[in-house]
Amino acid sequence: MKSQVNEIKVSYKERITAPFWRKINSSKDAAELLFEHWDKSTISLHESFKIVLLNNNNKVKGIYQISQGGITGTLVDLRILFAVVLKTLSVAIILTHNHPSGTLKASEADRQITKKIKNAAQLLDIKVLDHILIVPNGDYYSFADEGIL
Repeated sequence: MKSQVNEIKVSYKERITAPFWRKINSSKDAAELLFEHWDKSTISLHESFKIVLLNNNNKVKGIYQISQGGITGTLVDLRILFAVVLKTLSVAIILTHNHPSGTLKASEADRQITKKIKNAAQLLDIKVLDHILIVPNGDYYSFADEGIL
């Protein structure tokens, strides 16, 4: 007797075609895009962690929210993060999360999760271009600009 298993289907649907994707040339470009798409009613309430998915020309395929946490932190499950990156066939990512307190400084936990993600990404030949912290007034902190990526 043959055993039964579930069929797995992986898909990604583009609603905007590649010629119209926004190109990221700097941390400022990324921060402006992220702030523009951040829910202003919750940015000062709780932390959220998102990734910007990019093609080989640094054009934005999309933004995906990985997690939503509390006032001082949020958990990041690397399996979910990389499932999204791989499903969208993205070759580069920008990590981002907000600091509801308005603090423009990377914590040790921020540095550790960035390092962990970057190490895992290297195994999959995916580039981590930056980790951007966004605060409620739109200011940002770039790991790449600060040389800590």
